[in-house]
Amino acid sequence: MNLPNKLTMLRVIMVPFFMVFAAMSHYGSAGFNATYSLIAGILFAAASFTDFLDGYLARKNHLVTDFGKFMDPLADKMLTTAAIIYMVVDGVCSPVVLAIIMFREFAVAGVRMIAAESGTVIAANIWGKVKTVLQMLTIIFYYFAAALAGSTDVMVVSLITQVLCWAVAAVTALSGAIYLWQNRACFMQAK
Repeated sequence: MNLPNKLTMLRVIMVPFFMVFAAMSHYGSAGFNATYSLIAGILFAAASFTDFLDGYLARKNHLVTDFGKFMDPLADKMLTTAAIIYMVVDGVCSPVVLAIIMFREFAVAGVRMIAAESGTVIAANIWGKVKTVLQMLTIIFYYFAAALAGSTDVMVVSLITQVLCWAVAAVTALSGAIYLWQNRACFMQAK
């Protein structure tokens, strides 16, 4: 396994550790723990950085593999979906945003499965990357802002996070529509 693929797998391994601290932070409640929110933010940011690093190294060193094309977007989805779920639980992200994200991911996964039947691996396009970066920046903002804000700033952090989540939903829907359109030939080939 090459270094970019190891970084992708490291991101997958980091997801449960992030989830533990995200679950224990309890943002917006009397039991809120800023330290846990900060640790969750640091873990998420570090995992997000591996996404940039593995892609950069794979392209620079000509180490792009089918495993990486498949596993890298899956690792991103695991990380960002777990974070968005905790943001919904914390009340700073609408369940509608989560539903849009999940619908898009299921649709893209379906297209990839159809393509895989014919031996084709479809890599993420630029819109999928923009969507992932916006999701990651929104999540990083939330966990760091929650950790650094005082108890009187809860409404401000929540409001900004909600606006960012709706922006994520819009970009996610757009990227999904573009992805489906660009790969519509897969539907024609499906048996």
